[in-house]
Amino acid sequence: MRSYLDVAVLQLSSQSSVAGNLARVGELVGEAAARGARLVALPENFASMGGDAAKVAVAECIDTLGGPVSSALRKLAMAHNVYIVAGGLPELSGDSARPFNTSFMIAPGGSLAARYRKIHLFDVSLADGTVHNESASTSRGDYAPVISVVDGATIGLTICYDLRFPELFRALVDLGARIVTVPAAFTVTTGKDHWHTLLRARAIENQIFIVAPAQVGSHPGGRKTYGKSLIIDPWGDVIAQCGDRESIAVARLDFAYQDEVRKALPCLEHRQAR
Repeated sequence: MRSYLDVAVLQLSSQSSVAGNLARVGELVGEAAARGARLVALPENFASMGGDAAKVAVAECIDTLGGPVSSALRKLAMAHNVYIVAGGLPELSGDSARPFNTSFMIAPGGSLAARYRKIHLFDVSLADGTVHNESASTSRGDYAPVISVVDGATIGLTICYDLRFPELFRALVDLGARIVTVPAAFTVTTGKDHWHTLLRARAIENQIFIVAPAQVGSHPGGRKTYGKSLIIDPWGDVIAQCGDRESIAVARLDFAYQDEVRKALPCLEHRQAR
């Protein structure tokens, strides 16, 4: 394994136009690669934030990376020699009205390196009157923690609401994860109070790097997202962050430092069996 990995998070304000969103993704992936990123992570719903009907319309088969969205990302990965984590794309399921919410990773050579179907669906009624019922338009993935390897470093995949379920992160660490991606479209209401706190907690308790690209701003249907895409180190320090507009943040993940943290405070070794 290399001693470090340069990563980038893309912060998008995706709208209903898939072509427009993909054009912006292409620009930012190119910028991230030019700044040295080897792994580029996209937020949830990067291809479309147009609502349930648009979700069904954009859904595609990911197996062969032959659909309009996945093939465009495949070309970007190959052109820039980077790994791309596509943070959340509707994937065709057995229910035509309820695709999976899927995060998948494409290797620099253009192959499908990993696929994770979201298992925790966002069904909530918030105090400000915001209501989300993700399960009405999304099929739940089977509980199966997903890892892959980037230049020798093991990476785990999650999506957005998974952040509130620490047992999933611990399962990924048990499988060897040093990095966990958390692509998201966090609401403003929950984001301002919980985004930083929960991401830092997952990093600290598992002594992992967190790579969390997010949506930001206003989207169709009146939806607003929090932004503040983050990269966090195993001590819980924010080492890179986006602001309140479309942008990228780049950081170097130092695995020697991660080993030092785990050696100095060996909490993962101190866990007791139930």
